[in-house]
Amino acid sequence: MSSAAGSPPAPAGPAVQLAGLGRFPAAADPSLAAWLERVVAELAPEHASLAVRFVGDRTMRRFNREFRGKDRTTDVLSFPGEAGPEGAHLGDVAVCVPQAERQARERGRALAVELRTLLLHGVLHCLGHDHETDDGEMERLESRLRRRYLRHG
Repeated sequence: MSSAAGSPPAPAGPAVQLAGLGRFPAAADPSLAAWLERVVAELAPEHASLAVRFVGDRTMRRFNREFRGKDRTTDVLSFPGEAGPEGAHLGDVAVCVPQAERQARERGRALAVELRTLLLHGVLHCLGHDHETDDGEMERLESRLRRRYLRHG
């Protein structure tokens, strides 16, 4: 992409890496990475990267058992990152696609919307929000951001 004479090039957004979509073709939305890059750029402009891994029930159950001591699957887990030499890594998010599919059916919405909802939730956790300890602060923020980025509450 070129810029007009005298104009600086557009700044690069955060690098968002999506892994595991080859196993879950129903979740392979071509616009997902661009959407997530926009969300991260707006909510965490000082961060240079975010990694997302789409997983199945067994892997998510293992992650949940190892990292949270809960022996069951869950929809999303977040692992906040650290600053590095190339800029701050926001963190890593694991999304359980089969669980997202079940929740989308239960809620009567498209899988693409459910995945974005879970990714937004995961990004907020990577930013340090914790709905288990903050007296509803994260829930209120997430509700506002869902209306902004997803058009639902």
